[in-house]
Amino acid sequence: MARILIADDHAIVRRGLKEILREGFPFAVVAEAENAEELIATAAKDKWDIIISDISMPGRSGLDALQQIRQHEPHIPVLILSIYPEEQYALRVLKAGAAGYLTKEAAPDELVNAVNKILSGKKYITPLVAEKLAESLEKKSGKASHETLSDREFDVMKLLASGKSVSEIASSLSLSSTTISTYRSRVLIKMNMVSNAELTRYALENRLI
Repeated sequence: MARILIADDHAIVRRGLKEILREGFPFAVVAEAENAEELIATAAKDKWDIIISDISMPGRSGLDALQQIRQHEPHIPVLILSIYPEEQYALRVLKAGAAGYLTKEAAPDELVNAVNKILSGKKYITPLVAEKLAESLEKKSGKASHETLSDREFDVMKLLASGKSVSEIASSLSLSSTTISTYRSRVLIKMNMVSNAELTRYALENRLI
């Protein structure tokens, strides 16, 4: 009997995931968490066969939770769900230790297929992600600018590039404006840029927003 833990800050999404999983795994135990802190605590409290987590949640992100779970519960495979296209986050989460990446636009059958594959001990990788992995291995030049950013810096960079202000980003990530300003400075230095407008142009050119 599979024990599945799902994490998403939207109750309606959690309900939909539970219904899909109960159809695909009728005897599974499905529990839920509504944010990253609850996810980390629940993951440590009980034994789970798989965790399915949203990548974007208030406060700490799903990537933050993934890194902590991998540190303390490395035996639990984590499937990351996201509204973002695979080319934006898939390689990043796989390199961070996730067992797979699936967009929320995927069909319900694909979620069941992904969970089955991961429960069998394999990683879930779509053909597009496999192609991106091959491309990253074949690259002989240095990393793209955004690939030098930490996961939190990458999140902040995308929000800045989307036109969000420091205060708006601070509110959405449950961090202080001072902290976001520090992240912004790091991003600009690492990417060798001086303005948000440059970040926006770069993000559009690289299909990050």
